[in-house]
Amino acid sequence: MNYCQMRLEKIRDWMSQEGISLVMFEDTEGRRDTTIRWLTGHPGDALLFLSPDKSLLVPWDIILAKLYARSDFVIPYNDFNRLPKMAIKGAVEKLGIPYGSRIEIPSVTSYPDFLDYISEMPEFDIICREKSTASHALNLRMIKDAEEIAIIRKAAGITNKIIDLLEKNVRSGKIKTEADAAIFIELESRKQGCEGTGFETLAAGPDRSFGIHAFPAWTAAPFAGQGLSILDFGLRLAGYNTDVTLTFVREPNAQQQKMANLVEKAVKLAAECLVNGNETIHLAQTVDALFAKSRKRMVHGLGHGIGLDAHEYPFIRNRAGSEWVLEPGMFFSLEPGVYDPVHGGCRLENDYLMTETGYETLTEARIIWL
Repeated sequence: MNYCQMRLEKIRDWMSQEGISLVMFEDTEGRRDTTIRWLTGHPGDALLFLSPDKSLLVPWDIILAKLYARSDFVIPYNDFNRLPKMAIKGAVEKLGIPYGSRIEIPSVTSYPDFLDYISEMPEFDIICREKSTASHALNLRMIKDAEEIAIIRKAAGITNKIIDLLEKNVRSGKIKTEADAAIFIELESRKQGCEGTGFETLAAGPDRSFGIHAFPAWTAAPFAGQGLSILDFGLRLAGYNTDVTLTFVREPNAQQQKMANLVEKAVKLAAECLVNGNETIHLAQTVDALFAKSRKRMVHGLGHGIGLDAHEYPFIRNRAGSEWVLEPGMFFSLEPGVYDPVHGGCRLENDYLMTETGYETLTEARIIWL
C-alpha cells in the first residue's frame, strides 16, 4: 500500500464513523485545498470525490492529472462544464452513491450555494459544516509520514545551500539590493529542482525591516547595509515547503545589538521547550515571558506548522485554541522577532521536526553579523 492509499484509508475511517457516503474536496481559485495533492499527488485545480471504496478526480488539466494523479477514476472538469454541481451529480452516478446517503460538501461553500445543492439533490442528505472531513484531513496532515519527511529533509538541505550562498554573496557584495536577494532565491531554487518559492520572498533592508512582513515584499532598495535587514523565504519541493528567516546585522547601534541578542536568546529558549508532550501554547508563553523581561513584546505568533501549505497546523502562539501537543512527525517553524519603528526589526526562523527522541533542527538560518 502506497502512502496516498494509507492517507485515503484514514479519511475513509473518518467517513465511516460519521456515516458519510460521499465527500467532495475542492481546490480551485479562491478555494484552495492542498489536501487533494496529499491524497492523490495531483498538483492542483481539481475536485476530488471520495466514497467508502473509490475515488474520482475531476481535474481542470487532464494532461497533468494523467502524469501525476493516483485515483480510481479521472474525468475532465470540462465534461461537467466546469460546474461543481454538475460534477457532484456525476460523482454520485459514477461511484454508485445510493439515494438517501449523506454527502458532505466543502465547509467554504457559501450559504446560497449550499441551498442550491439541497434544491438540486433532494434525494440526498447534503451537509456543510465547520468540523468537516476537510478539517479532519488538516489534523491528519499535521503528523508527517515517512514519504513526507524524506521530501522535507531534502527541501531543508536545498534551503541550507541557498542560505550559505546568500551569506557568501552578501559578504562579497554580489547581493546589494532587496531585489538582488529575492531574485537570487527564486532562480537558485529552481536550479536546485524546486517548484520555486513557497511564498513571496520578504526582503527588507535597514530602512524597511521594522515591518513584520515588509510591504512591498521587496524593492530595489539597499539590502544588508548599516543596521538590521530581514530576509524571509521558503522553498517548495514536490509540494512541500520550508520557511526560514535570516537577519543581517551590520554596524549595529546599542539598541539593535540588544534586539539581535534577545532574538538569539529566544531561539535557544524555545528549542529547550521542544519536548514531546509539551503544549504549543507553553512554548509561546515561555518566549513571551522572556521578551517581557526586556520590556519587549512579540507581536506575532512564535511559530506554525509547515507542509503542503506554508502555514498549517500546529500553530504555536499564546492564545486560546493553540493547545496542540507536540508529538513525533510534527514539522514546524519557530520565529521569534522584535521590531522597532526607528531601529528596524530582527527575526530568526528555523524549521524543526519532532522525532521519537526529541527534535531535529532541519534548517540553518541564523543572524549573520557582517
